[in-house]
Amino acid sequence: MCGRFALTASPEELLELFGLLKVEDFPARFNIAPTQPILIVVASDRPEPGSNLPDRKAVLVRWGFTPGWVKDPRSFPLLINARAETATEKAAFRAAMRHRRILVPASGFYEWRRPQKGREAAQAYWVRPKKGGIVAFAGLLETWSSADGSQVDTAAILTTGANKSIRTIHDRMPVVVPPEEFARWLDCRTQEPRDITDLMSPAPEDFFEAIAVSDRVNKVANAGPDLQEGVTPVASLPAVRNPADERDGDNGQLTLF
Repeated sequence: MCGRFALTASPEELLELFGLLKVEDFPARFNIAPTQPILIVVASDRPEPGSNLPDRKAVLVRWGFTPGWVKDPRSFPLLINARAETATEKAAFRAAMRHRRILVPASGFYEWRRPQKGREAAQAYWVRPKKGGIVAFAGLLETWSSADGSQVDTAAILTTGANKSIRTIHDRMPVVVPPEEFARWLDCRTQEPRDITDLMSPAPEDFFEAIAVSDRVNKVANAGPDLQEGVTPVASLPAVRNPADERDGDNGQLTLF
């Protein structure tokens, strides 16, 4: 599950990592929530022969995937995540998996360890790359068109089973695409879903570190760097799955809040 994340890198860092021509200036964002605009990286239109223009571009989309066949988004569940294991089979994500794969730049994500019902409050964690820098989540893009012709670009983040280090907090984690595989993930012309299944696996055990943080991150209005300051975690408890989380894009509302 990925219900909140952050992007605090500079535009220059994004340009260098993703090989972009330009990125509009943007502020650091410490608490990105569902339905908000998020920055994504997509493959550009095929450049003219001899062109030295980058083959990727950055655009803003709404975090909350809406399939093209939905008539009224207000009556459709908010799909912020999609299970990597089943996205190719699900009607909501099948076309995007084949034709509209994207990268979602992030500085890390927040996750909640939920104790047994009636016990202590959930503990929030800030999960970031141990070496710092930007991480690229695998994602899917869909443009939804209304009856009046207006369009909204929407996106979801792919998740997979958590590695051992993250599993103590939650049993799901975002799919991370390493820089050397950006081109293959974004190449929807020659790389079919079956060709990139190897990329949809958990990140290496030592890739992330998890820092216990306060529950201030639960409120969207809280958006400062203090959200990532470490706190003393609640007493260690066995991880308990939240059945609502396990739908994870397959059947219903994805947001944890």
